[in-house]
Amino acid sequence: MICLAGFGDDGSMYHPLLTTELASQVNIILFDLPGFGKPPATGETTLERLADAVDAEVRKTGAEVVLAHSVASIIASLAAGKNGSPIRTIMSLEGNLTAEDAYFSGTAADYDVPASFRTAFLSRLKTMAKDDPIVARYLAVVTEADPNALWQLGCDARRFSQQHIPGEVLMASSHAVYLYNPANLAESSLDWLNRHDIARIQLNGASHWPTIDQPQQLADALLKAINESGFFNI
Repeated sequence: MICLAGFGDDGSMYHPLLTTELASQVNIILFDLPGFGKPPATGETTLERLADAVDAEVRKTGAEVVLAHSVASIIASLAAGKNGSPIRTIMSLEGNLTAEDAYFSGTAADYDVPASFRTAFLSRLKTMAKDDPIVARYLAVVTEADPNALWQLGCDARRFSQQHIPGEVLMASSHAVYLYNPANLAESSLDWLNRHDIARIQLNGASHWPTIDQPQQLADALLKAINESGFFNI
């Protein structure tokens, strides 16, 4: 199972899962998207180009399941839709379902240059992080992200969400399981879930980063989904 972090984040958000029972039963692959973590960004950073990077990695590793957080759910959907993709299942961890879900990434399009967006975004996160250690961790990681890649990805996420309904792209690309805390979702996304037959697991009480504050709850939910659906022979 390959794990993809959300907007501006990296594979470190999945580190707590490595100490759970999930890690003893499933080969967990942490993958940093170019520009966010170890690999540098090359060329323009778009959802499609990041999907190409994921596609190359899953073909190399043989990963059939993707655990994708937030905007990475769109990236996973695009990768799974490529001809001959080995991806069988996407575990969407509060992934984008409607345009309103791009509440971090989509704001990039409100700025003309990467530096202006980065300054405003980090300032916003600093205010949120004062009383929230989970956001503080996210802030520390985003601070190290490539500014151009961050802005370009955010602009492309806004564009994509205006032209497509991310949840429908997710459902069309692969078998999908949606993991979420209803309290974290926009009303439009809750309404979308009510109108669509997508497999789902609620993570009540979890933050938007359940890998950080509820790793055991998330691991149990993932194992439950895996065992019930027969994604792996475990």
